Amino acid sequence: MLAGAIVWLALAPAASAHVVPTSSIQLLVHEDEIDAAVAIPLSDLQDSTGTTLESQADVDAQSEQLQQYLLAHFTPTSDDGQAWDVGMGSLTVSTTGNKATTGLYEQVQTTFTLTPPAGSEHESFNLGYDAVVDRVATHTVIVTARTENDDSVRTVGTVRRSTVTNKVQPLHVDLTATSGFSAMFSLGVQHIREGTDHQLFLLTLLLPAPLLAVGRRWTGVAPAQRAVHRIAAITLSFTLGHSLTLALGTLGAPVPQQLVESLIAVSILVAALHAVRPLFAGREALVAGAFGLVHGLAFSEALRELDLTGAQLAWSLLGFNLGIEAMQLLVVVLVLPPLIVLARSGRYAVARNAAAALTAVAALGWLADRLGAANPVAEVADQLGVLALPGLIVLWSVAAVLVVQAQQKQRTGDPGEPGTRESQLDHVS
Repeated sequence: MLAGAIVWLALAPAASAHVVPTSSIQLLVHEDEIDAAVAIPLSDLQDSTGTTLESQADVDAQSEQLQQYLLAHFTPTSDDGQAWDVGMGSLTVSTTGNKATTGLYEQVQTTFTLTPPAGSEHESFNLGYDAVVDRVATHTVIVTARTENDDSVRTVGTVRRSTVTNKVQPLHVDLTATSGFSAMFSLGVQHIREGTDHQLFLLTLLLPAPLLAVGRRWTGVAPAQRAVHRIAAITLSFTLGHSLTLALGTLGAPVPQQLVESLIAVSILVAALHAVRPLFAGREALVAGAFGLVHGLAFSEALRELDLTGAQLAWSLLGFNLGIEAMQLLVVVLVLPPLIVLARSGRYAVARNAAAALTAVAALGWLADRLGAANPVAEVADQLGVLALPGLIVLWSVAAVLVVQAQQKQRTGDPGEPGTRESQLDHVS
């Protein structure tokens, strides 16, 4: 499991503190054809085509080259392999996004007309779209659909690169399906994997999990079982909190984005201070649940713009939420065991305090940035995700060395007195 997770993380894109802008394809299904409204972040289209695109004028000047690129990367086919006819409208530039999450950015919009060959079904086909995704590894395309006589929107799936093969995964469109559960599950996983701030909050809560609090100091080592129970309670409470507000935010509850993103930074800062000195020892689950309410509102931003309703909304919420939980549990499984080993080595305090200090600085940078004061600390903190894999390897390597050392001492007749570091490590191993 560890080897597989390391490969997965190694091939995954670097994390960012903000939601990464995505492309979208909205399919409008008519009786004999399908209109596909496509929106692409302008900067990603620029990177994919090697052109300079900063305004509508730039797009107009290079519209022929851009249209050739997009048509070459939108080749739908019937299930039996027959090619569809594809027509394309004009390219327009508009401003979209959210200042506190994706940031405001320019996007290019156009509408394709997809016409199946005579005798072919238009409700089941291969989308054949890989524009931008073929060049920008971190990019994702979210595909939704509705019929001309029904305003309810359904999730069809996503187009992205496989983290295993590094190739674009083709998307099969089945307009008779009732749920985009798997696509939303993958989107939930990606949301945590690429969200440095959410990861950092969870990781910082893990730091003191193997310890016991005496007064205002972390001075003892908790039994392994107790540490596992503690982090299980924290994770469950955080899950319940963000699940509630994720649903409320997606259903349309007002989400003051600047306040929410600022409070996320505050939650990380509080968790960092708690890792240094116990602020709420024994009440970590309650605090995690409270801050989970805030994180859930941020998660809802990823689903709000899909405009889903009814059963599709319910399935999408469930899939997205379970994807978030799966990724959170993977983080816990990968990080908690070596932390328990390190805590029993007697050499944990320096590492814990250093990690907490780094996290606190990042949180302060994000807080200032989200309150309107752009700063280099926030920019550097946005890139902390690149340290995930090296940090994980170092953490497990150090833990392995400590366990081996303890076992060697035991074999040489120096197992250590009951309660010493060596006997504790041997118990863990």
